[in-house]
Amino acid sequence: MKSDEIVIRGGKPLVGRIEVRGAKNLATKAMVAALLGDTPSILKDVPDISDVKVVRGLLEVHGVRVTDPARGELILDPSRVETAHFAEIDAHAGSSRIPILFCGPLLHKLGEAFIPDLGGCRIGDRPIDFHLDALRAMGAVVDKQISGIHITAPNGLKGANIELPYPSVGATEQVLLSSVLAEGTTELRNAAIEPEIMDLIAILQKMGAIVTVEPSRTIFIEGVKSLRGYTHRAINDRNEAASWASAALATNGDIFVEGAKQQELMTFLNVFRKVGGGFDIQEDGIRFYRELDVLKPVVIETDVHPGFMTDWQQPLVVALTQAEGQSVVHETVYENRFGFTDALNEMGADIVVHKEGLPGHDRRVARRPFEQAAVVTGPTKLHGANVRVPDLRGGFSHLIAALTADGESHITNVGIISRGYEHFIPKLRKLGADFDFAG
Repeated sequence: MKSDEIVIRGGKPLVGRIEVRGAKNLATKAMVAALLGDTPSILKDVPDISDVKVVRGLLEVHGVRVTDPARGELILDPSRVETAHFAEIDAHAGSSRIPILFCGPLLHKLGEAFIPDLGGCRIGDRPIDFHLDALRAMGAVVDKQISGIHITAPNGLKGANIELPYPSVGATEQVLLSSVLAEGTTELRNAAIEPEIMDLIAILQKMGAIVTVEPSRTIFIEGVKSLRGYTHRAINDRNEAASWASAALATNGDIFVEGAKQQELMTFLNVFRKVGGGFDIQEDGIRFYRELDVLKPVVIETDVHPGFMTDWQQPLVVALTQAEGQSVVHETVYENRFGFTDALNEMGADIVVHKEGLPGHDRRVARRPFEQAAVVTGPTKLHGANVRVPDLRGGFSHLIAALTADGESHITNVGIISRGYEHFIPKLRKLGADFDFAG
């Protein structure tokens, strides 16, 4: 990117065709899984995003040879895995929370792992206690130090019975990556079952793992002696697809998202249709547009898969500011995910955040202690403003708001959006957005 600040002149519908490729939430985890193999792995449809660059750097400082013979393709050779100095790890890990997932593979390969202070988007308390408790249950020794966490496994990792207090995606990935080479069988209850989790399980099975997914969120992992490399094409990014769909709805545009898949987006598509969006599902993607002249309000409760993803609510909230009536969004996954609404209100939106949540009848999702709710009243005319991007999804939401608004908006810290949205600047140009880099 030429600059970390762009100037957007809004009020113009986004129209055209763009492509989404491999999911951020799968590609980075698949790269870590390559550490477990005795032979090289080949990962295809890897998105060109900064999170992938972070993981690549972390793998390389641990001795993994990473090459990219073609666009979107990585070859990962773990034949010379070695211990990295904590300063090198810390230098690469500052903008990502993925280093915690290196623990299991490094314990199997080296007998120790070091995890620095973790970064990532500031959208709530993302405790790593679930991860550490699972590792302890499997025999790991956790030593918390000032500079980070040092983890060892004096007797190797062993299979264990683990029940997560919440179906955390990250903790489920931790158990999968740690247990496939552990001695004995691991039973994981209350596991996450997101499409990206199932794709990671498919990768591990290709490598020689034995993983059984039972009903009621239970996963059994029978440890094996060794794993080989894999060849795999990453699942497409459903979160990016939903974000562009919301952009089409908010700007009254018409966007064909090549690579979008119906099956992974079914819950989103139902809500999109209720609001007044239209979509045409084709073999190579989905076309998104506004079907109703007047958008309708909805009530949303974010939840783990197969519920409405928390990553979907932020972009969609911008479209809800243009709906006629009062929408309610119950955020049950992260407690600070409504921070992005302050900027929307400065742009003319009417959004009230209830930090203690709202009582509700006929709720699908059980109320959580830290739950918040946002009441969005519309339609309101948005106008340009000066906005600083706070996090990944919130930042894309601010882009949508600026594109929807009348007048000029100055958006700073846009680089954070590149953590999860591949080539979003060229895609905006392709869709006819009117903007320039500042400075």
